[in-house]
Amino acid sequence: MTRLLNILVVDDDIDNAQSLGELFEMEGHAVSVVHSGQAAIDAYVGQSFDIAFMDIMMPGKNGVESFLEIRSLRPNARVFMMSGYSVEELLQQALRGGALGMLEKPFEPSEVLRLTESVGPGGLVVNSGFSQGADVGKAIHEALNNSGRPARLIRTAHDAAQPFSNEEVLVVDTKAPLIDEVSMFTHLKKAGHAAPTILVPPSVAAIPETSAYLRNVDVTGILNKPFDPEILLQRLPVLAA
Repeated sequence: MTRLLNILVVDDDIDNAQSLGELFEMEGHAVSVVHSGQAAIDAYVGQSFDIAFMDIMMPGKNGVESFLEIRSLRPNARVFMMSGYSVEELLQQALRGGALGMLEKPFEPSEVLRLTESVGPGGLVVNSGFSQGADVGKAIHEALNNSGRPARLIRTAHDAAQPFSNEEVLVVDTKAPLIDEVSMFTHLKKAGHAAPTILVPPSVAAIPETSAYLRNVDVTGILNKPFDPEILLQRLPVLAA
């Protein structure tokens, strides 16, 4: 028997929000529908949800800003972004004023150094190669150290909480969805880390070949529109696990 879930849907497009909410309700799930980022934050103050689907582009607080506040309230909240924008565009929304570089695999040590220098203090470099099996975080970490640039490899939240030098480039390779690594980056930046940070999204190799959008949501935490509602229902228990 399918486990019934408590689901939050957040979208300023009332028709889209209601349609998605009704889809889940038809399967017997309990659904709350709100239409702003602040309303989503308020909903989490009063209760918890098994999973939430939140549109990225909303007036007032956008989806990423709301996601970060929700994670501050409930660190284990499972929140998936919904957007018609690319991952790169969403990262730019999440990191206003921060530089963004894209590091493609395979890469040379000189390329790693060039990008970390070009993004400036506190900036971000994203490895977009989505490695298939290789330990990309370790490879980047070693490339930086071997080139004379101090670096630290971050695997867990415990690693991120350790004291660090502002000379160190932080390589975040947690195997968590990219949006979770963005959240960790934001906390590191608030903590005063001034050197560049490299985020390494998980590999697509372990993601079932059900559809392109599902490979994306498992890897990034971002659900690209338009999506097949039937496939979403099939994957819902996994996403909420």
